[in-house]
Amino acid sequence: DPSLIIPTEDIGIKDSLSYAEIPAQILDRQVRKMRTKEVASAKVLWINQFVEKATWEAKEDMKK
Repeated sequence: DPSLIIPTEDIGIKDSLSYAEIPAQILDRQVRKMRTKEVASAKVLWINQFVEKATWEAKEDMKK
């Protein structure tokens, strides 16, 4: 049935079948102490992901 076909231009899928990950919420923060420096991290919940799939990202990367 041709009426059930959705054009891919409306969905926003790239030619490589990928999409941009967009941060939705910061769940937690921490500072890890190494021998000579401290690294600030944030646990980020991404759009279209479950809480179990949240990842730790460097604070500097999140500012970008």
